[in-house]
Amino acid sequence: MSTALESLETYVQASRSDFENTLGEITEIQTISMDPSHKEDMLRGAEKAKQIVESMGGTAEIVETGGNRAVIAKFGSLPHAKTVSVYNHLDVQPANEPEWVREPFKFQVEGDKYYARGATDDKGPAMTVLYATNYAMLNNIPVNINFIWEFEEEIGSPNFETLITKKKDELKSDVIVVSDTLWLDRTKPAITYGLRGLQGATLHLETGTNDAHSGVTGGAARNPIGELAQLISELYDAKTGKVKIPHFYDDVIPLKKKELDNFLASGFKVSDFQRVHGLKSMRARKPAEVLKRIWGMPTLEVHGIVGGYTGPGVKTVVPPRAEAKISMRLVPNQSPKKVLKLLTDYVRKLNPDVKVKPHSTLGPYLGDFSGPLAKAASDAVEFAFGKKPAFIREGGSIGAVVTMAKHLKAPITILGLSLPEHGYHAPNEYFDFGQYAVGVKTFAKFFETISKM
Repeated sequence: MSTALESLETYVQASRSDFENTLGEITEIQTISMDPSHKEDMLRGAEKAKQIVESMGGTAEIVETGGNRAVIAKFGSLPHAKTVSVYNHLDVQPANEPEWVREPFKFQVEGDKYYARGATDDKGPAMTVLYATNYAMLNNIPVNINFIWEFEEEIGSPNFETLITKKKDELKSDVIVVSDTLWLDRTKPAITYGLRGLQGATLHLETGTNDAHSGVTGGAARNPIGELAQLISELYDAKTGKVKIPHFYDDVIPLKKKELDNFLASGFKVSDFQRVHGLKSMRARKPAEVLKRIWGMPTLEVHGIVGGYTGPGVKTVVPPRAEAKISMRLVPNQSPKKVLKLLTDYVRKLNPDVKVKPHSTLGPYLGDFSGPLAKAASDAVEFAFGKKPAFIREGGSIGAVVTMAKHLKAPITILGLSLPEHGYHAPNEYFDFGQYAVGVKTFAKFFETISKM
């Protein structure tokens, strides 16, 4: 162990109480980006983030984006040192699920667990990297560290590109790190090198102006719910998940054997996956097939159908309109723009009266799982955890990664700290001290390694 890292364990234990206080302060601010009624909370969250940085000796700026403000923070100003930029988001999902057994925005410490909305997605990891940075600065590790804290990730990062282009020169970096992903198993660390993209849409069909009596008009009147259900069945096979849109799979890059071998080395267990996500049954049971489906293949999913009467009993009407909410997760080398056109053209062919309205658009990302940066990340995780990490992809999307790759032109590594049981987007979300300890050690080692590259 290098001299700069000798006191790491002492620092982790000594900083625990302060970390818990900091995490409590930031999680109790309801930074729910998708709810306009929390606009003032978004600003309060940015101001608190700035205050936390400055209390540790860094500089921070609240930046206008055209939407929710962002925070850019800086530690170190060594002219010839390497610069690492770290991305996290500090906005959160709503917490309106009935299964919460604690007040979601009241931070609670129970043993080694830290309960609150946003504790693991993504405020806990963000504060963990901040404390690792504090360690690096206190121990004179010669590296400059920037933080890019976004407050719109949960709504698709609509103004993130504005932020990055505005601050492009200030954010010149040798390395970018994203800490907003999960390990698959507490006993096996993982580094993510690929993310799926996303193309969302609504399918809207209007066939009347008002509810019509089914006894009077049924058989003659068109039923928009039924037609959308039929349309959806022609877009994909709900039993297998196979997408039927012509040319949908044309640009998909098949997984390499080495990639699949890495996936299988991640500690993934089908039974754990099913239990953690509350799935009563699945389309596949073999680990290799499940991993291909969630990380290496595109999808089409139906998120909701709106229309008609939904109250108690049966109201015998033919509704005038209906809407289906869908999205497609995309893999490298698929283009959201191209896939949207394929969808629109096929819907027009199947039912010309259905209107397709596009929503969230995020490109897929594929990084490298070999080379100096991957080795630096792997060595840092092994140093902290005592085991080599698996290199995996994730099925979700982080639009900020694609934007930073496009504009900042620096290599990106994704070092997540969350676990499936922490409850991303779920009730009773938590982070834990064990992952804080591993995270501080990982990032301190990573910063030191980068400083010598």
